[in-house]
Amino acid sequence: MTSVPPAPEQSTAPPAPGYAAPAYPAAPPQANPSTNTLAIVAFVCSFFVALVGVICGHIALSQIKRTGENGRGLAVAAVIIGYASLALSAIFGFIFVVALATAASAASTGYYG
Repeated sequence: MTSVPPAPEQSTAPPAPGYAAPAYPAAPPQANPSTNTLAIVAFVCSFFVALVGVICGHIALSQIKRTGENGRGLAVAAVIIGYASLALSAIFGFIFVVALATAASAASTGYYG
């Protein structure tokens, strides 16, 4: 019969020290603040009426700063989208006016026939 060699002794590491409670008191649980309603309105309006979205977004940002509500990201997005929409509208409006002026000038000179 063959004998099984004895298992080598395994060294065990000392147990890790336990974690102590923090020296400072834990903050009391706070209720989840609600999302600012005007920030939601500003975000939605910025897609349809850019100026309303910009105005409501700025008002929502000041309310959020004062009250600590959620929704800052929505208000910032509304302001950015609103300003971008206004800028694009101004650019396309300028191009439209230039195209009309060019067409009127070409029509008055008899270019078209």
